[in-house]
Amino acid sequence: MASLLYRLGRFSARRAWLIIVAWVVVLGLAGGAFALFGGTLTSAVSIPGTATQKVSDELAEKFPAASGGRGTVVFTTTDDSPFTAEQKTSIGELLTRTTDLDNVTSTTNPFDTQAQIDAQGQQITDGRQQIADGTAQMDAGQAQIDAATAQIEAGQAQLDASRAQAEAAGQLAAAQPMLDAQQAQIDAGKTEIATQQATLDASRTELEKQRNTLEQGSELLGLAAAIRQVSNDETTAVASIQFDTSLNALPAESKEAVVDEMNNAGIDGVTALVSNDIAASIPEILGPGEIGGVIIAAVVLFIMLGTLIGAGLPLLNALIGVAVGVLASLALSGTVEMLSVTPVLGVMLGLAVGIDYSLFILNRHRTQLRNGVPLQESIGLANGTSGNAVVFAGATVLIALLALNLTGIPFLGLMGTVGAVCVFVAILIAITLTPAMLGLVGSKILTKKARARVGSTDTHATVPSKPMNTVRAVVTVVAGVAVLLIIAIPALSMRLGLPAGSSEPLNSSAYKAYTLVADKFGAGVNGPLLVVADLDKAISSDDLVAEQVRIGTALKAVNDVVAVAPIGASDDDLLLAFQVIPEEGPTSESTEQLVRDLRDLDIDGVSSLGVAGNASGNIDVSEKLGAALPLYLLVVVGLSLIILIFVFRSILVPVTATLGFVLSLFASFGAITAVFQWGWLEPVFGIHDPGPILSFLPILVVGILFGLAMDYQLFLVSGMRESFTHGAPARLAVQRGVHAGRTVVIAAALIMASVFSGFVFSNSVMIQSIGFGLGIGVLLDAFVVRLLIIPAVMHLLGDAAWWLPKWLDRILPNVDVEGASLERSHAGVYAESGLEPEAAATPGASRES
Repeated sequence: MASLLYRLGRFSARRAWLIIVAWVVVLGLAGGAFALFGGTLTSAVSIPGTATQKVSDELAEKFPAASGGRGTVVFTTTDDSPFTAEQKTSIGELLTRTTDLDNVTSTTNPFDTQAQIDAQGQQITDGRQQIADGTAQMDAGQAQIDAATAQIEAGQAQLDASRAQAEAAGQLAAAQPMLDAQQAQIDAGKTEIATQQATLDASRTELEKQRNTLEQGSELLGLAAAIRQVSNDETTAVASIQFDTSLNALPAESKEAVVDEMNNAGIDGVTALVSNDIAASIPEILGPGEIGGVIIAAVVLFIMLGTLIGAGLPLLNALIGVAVGVLASLALSGTVEMLSVTPVLGVMLGLAVGIDYSLFILNRHRTQLRNGVPLQESIGLANGTSGNAVVFAGATVLIALLALNLTGIPFLGLMGTVGAVCVFVAILIAITLTPAMLGLVGSKILTKKARARVGSTDTHATVPSKPMNTVRAVVTVVAGVAVLLIIAIPALSMRLGLPAGSSEPLNSSAYKAYTLVADKFGAGVNGPLLVVADLDKAISSDDLVAEQVRIGTALKAVNDVVAVAPIGASDDDLLLAFQVIPEEGPTSESTEQLVRDLRDLDIDGVSSLGVAGNASGNIDVSEKLGAALPLYLLVVVGLSLIILIFVFRSILVPVTATLGFVLSLFASFGAITAVFQWGWLEPVFGIHDPGPILSFLPILVVGILFGLAMDYQLFLVSGMRESFTHGAPARLAVQRGVHAGRTVVIAAALIMASVFSGFVFSNSVMIQSIGFGLGIGVLLDAFVVRLLIIPAVMHLLGDAAWWLPKWLDRILPNVDVEGASLERSHAGVYAESGLEPEAAATPGASRES
């Protein structure tokens, strides 16, 4: 590999314009592909196979009317006065027009709905009065029937007495016609009374049925009493917009059309605020903060290299690489659903590793130039040695990123793949375009002072002759580990979640809608749950309301449920749907627990209870990502051990490197939790509403930080190994390796942290937390673990650090990461320049005075 890269470097230097034109063509093709095939990005995070998704699929099959996504728009008066009749009419007309937009199936007028709710309450009151009046009428009728019955019974008694007297007097035959006529009248009266009684009984039964229905309706209304569409002060109203598909699958154009319709409503005295479920912001790929991070990186490069050309070359290469990688990745957004944060991650990684990888090769080249190595030979050697290390280090990052596909989470695998594409392009840029640029700029890559001293003996690096102090090593290890463990403490309380409206920028419509709804209607209205009850047997239409009351009452009894409203039944009458309003917002711990409690609730006649909705979906996504983290961490840690055993032919070096990675990782988690969940340093980072940590952030940080940590481990410890294999005592070799590689590692870490930190000031909390997590992770790993703890541990281990069982030593292949074989084959060049191969074995082998 080293020889191949050597030849590639020399070829690129000789044919510089060919390489440059080739990359310009590649950039044009990537841009063309994006223009032709690029689609839109989504801010909704979803994972197939979750409990929420299963409920959504069941609704789509059995209850299509409730299966589509539902978003909300908040209308509020600008002067905090009640809505006027004209304003209500204008809002109603606006909502009616909205139904003409693509993917919108219906809208709910909040004023009509609230009026219906209020009317239902009055209808129940009126109905109760009507039933009371009807009952009184029936009681009066019953009294009349009872009186008539008494008269009939008295008449029958008189008739029976007259019959007995006539028979005793022997006059029965003569009196019989008259007695029969009287008996017929009495029988007719009895029949009439029986008919009236049957009619009255039937009316009473119907009245009782009406009473039961009315009371059941009253109970349903009571269960949903806390749900309002218009605030009590009549200054705010919440309208619903029903879509024909779930919000996760809704095209961005359809959401944007709704937002535009509301923003352009032009209703005098009324502001329309579109909620987060429709108007979640798509983060900008490169904003002022990100540009600021690049400027800081440029300053670090200038301080290290001393020339504008030297500082600009890695930046230019990185920007070209980012443009190619991100445009090529975005070309896929038209065929696959791509999370909005995905290309931003590509920009982060592409910029950071692109600058660093070019810097490693450039710095090696400058070292060799200062010591008299001819230009093209120096470029070839730098590409074959440091370039070889860049390829290997980049490969570790690629493996870690591509391994995200092993989590089984599609959007996370896609993020890893896009990140890997950008890193791969950065590697190719480093080993082709960097040599080409170096060939063009020639000796101008050095300062005037350095050019004047090329080949002089005093340009060679001074090599340490003493190892570090053992007491200092012990103190360094103890203090370093203690600091990292203290920083990691907040990670013990880390909660995972997804951003809600409270995470949107303060001046955004989504944030204003979220806070206004929480203030006027209660926090839980921002995260309603959709509960689906699968019945054991079909319910009849006569029993539907009673069943809704029974199940709704059981749901209302669960802790932290504020209100329950029935939505309806499926066509097969085997499924009932309810809207449940929790006590707190969608990101709260109580709402998470409520989702679990509802799913575990046991109700007679209900085979299962499912929970769906945005809040439930976010919880499911977070739980699945949290469950995938330990396995992914295990894979990455195991991978690091295997790779480092191959590279360093040692057992303890990989173990210490991996333990150091784990320490810096959990310290990063602690810092992330303290800032974004606990709200520490809120004014500094602009975290206005602390909440759960972005659910996929821990896995992302594991993969990326692992690759970068192995980069720094490689560039530092390979120098230690090179010195050790050339005969230096183990402890002295540690000191020489740190001395040789620290300058470029410090610069690389500062550059990478600067680029990542620039994203902390993004308008998206997703980007903020990713940028902060990676930035603090790089700083902790590079400066605390790699530059302090690892050298101190290596010093304490001494010769034992390089122990490897003989049987393993025989079977392991020789991984020539630093291109030592290439150096040996070009030993004459080094001899002529007065620089020994060992002294050039690591990036930053000498430092310009």
